[in-house]
Amino acid sequence: RDFYKPGVRMRFYVMSVNMGVRGPEIILSRSHEDMVRTVFLQEIPEIENGEVEIKAIARDAGGRSKVAVWTDDESIDPIGSCIGQRGSRITTIIDELGGEKIDVIQYNTDSTEFIKQALSPAKVDSVTLDEENKKATAHVAEDQFSLAIGKEGQNVRLATKLTDWEISVVQNGASAEEVAE
Repeated sequence: RDFYKPGVRMRFYVMSVNMGVRGPEIILSRSHEDMVRTVFLQEIPEIENGEVEIKAIARDAGGRSKVAVWTDDESIDPIGSCIGQRGSRITTIIDELGGEKIDVIQYNTDSTEFIKQALSPAKVDSVTLDEENKKATAHVAEDQFSLAIGKEGQNVRLATKLTDWEISVVQNGASAEEVAE
């Protein structure tokens, strides 16, 4: 959904450079997940110097991205580092990505906690895991159900991609027919 105007500087992710029939061919992208990673690297010094690490990215280009960040240094808040004072850093990144919404979440090695974080801004009451099939069921309150699913299923879809778990969202007290995936 970007508009390209002559003379305006824009950042792109270089996907490949090949020798074509008419000379070099450069394939550029603004929708690739690594575009988000590259912008974070350029705008956040803690990521560039390795103090904060991007563990996973899930992107619906032009709509929303979820970025899981982590650090082993307890004196650094990885989410705060990405947001910046009064949102200054994340605002720059959002502007660079054409107004795309970005959720920065805390990575966690505990799958249950990571899935709860990935479904934010919804509040998840509990998560049931099926380790063998890598499936998770997130239980949410009635007022959190639509928030957990997201517009057109975007939130749960991005959370599934981010965590690498197949996530189903269930409303507390709901029957099996009301389960949304």
